[in-house]
Amino acid sequence: MTRTTTDSPDIEVRAKALAQKVGVLRQRIGSRILGQDRLIEDLTVGLLAGGHILLEGMPGLGKTKLVQTLAEGLGLAFSRIQFTPDLMPADVTGTRIVEQRERGLEFRFQPGPLFANLVLADEINRATPKTQSALLEAMQEATVTVGETTHRLPRPFHVVATQNPIELEGTFPLPEAQLDRFLFHLVVERPDTDSLVAILEATTGVGSEAFEPALSGDEVVEFQQLARQVLVSRRLVRYVAELVRATDPRDAAADGDTRRFVRYGASPRAGQAILLGAKVRALCSGRPSIVREDLDKTTLAALRHRIVPSFEADDASIARLVPQWQDIADRRAGD
Repeated sequence: MTRTTTDSPDIEVRAKALAQKVGVLRQRIGSRILGQDRLIEDLTVGLLAGGHILLEGMPGLGKTKLVQTLAEGLGLAFSRIQFTPDLMPADVTGTRIVEQRERGLEFRFQPGPLFANLVLADEINRATPKTQSALLEAMQEATVTVGETTHRLPRPFHVVATQNPIELEGTFPLPEAQLDRFLFHLVVERPDTDSLVAILEATTGVGSEAFEPALSGDEVVEFQQLARQVLVSRRLVRYVAELVRATDPRDAAADGDTRRFVRYGASPRAGQAILLGAKVRALCSGRPSIVREDLDKTTLAALRHRIVPSFEADDASIARLVPQWQDIADRRAGD
């Protein structure tokens, strides 16, 4: 079993205390965002794993409100950027401005909206590739370089981007390199009838009151560090590696469906995302090590955007293939 943690009881006590706060956080968010319990769970797991999240869903499903509520519940500085075709990179990262000082004219850096703990990149695929690329350094390195100067972004730093799956006119699909920077790709489903009734009653009545943050920014960073110390067996690590390999249509063990519906398989970042997400799920459940169920709950969100489908594939093809890849990984990991 791979161990990266100590046996200090203080760590276990602190982990349980933080896990209880995460449970409170989910309950508070769920009281506002109705009928999306699984989405709330996956979103909090992704952020507590230290990653960035891509949300995809139809208009009017509460994506923006969900992210705003999450920032409020975590006590994080929140910033929203509405991506449009005329948005420039400097509008996102910030720019240098000229100021009159006693010594004469001087340049001063004016931070952009990217300098926040939780940044909502709303309708990210409406911006040009040049503006989209302004996020790459920030998402990967947590820095912004303007001119010859590199500026550190605050900790924690997370980007939650949204995109509309039905509007194609006037949009610029995200390049694979940028998609790979998102830890999870989550799909916002339509609520069922009972949830819709509750939503209509809640949103047409008296507004909900503000609530106190369940965690602080420092506690979010602490949780992210503790999650990396969760135990994982070598067999489960091998299973994840084999699962990522099984998505490659060029692999010798790839079945006919994989060769037919997949052009390119997932990158190693998919394996990292699955393991980190599973560690956070284990920690939230009060366990010091992950189990197979933790991996299964994380797999689709980590793979969905990292696999390039073929022209024959439809939106549900990747989800249908996941069980086949899991079977292949099971057999290989057990060898």
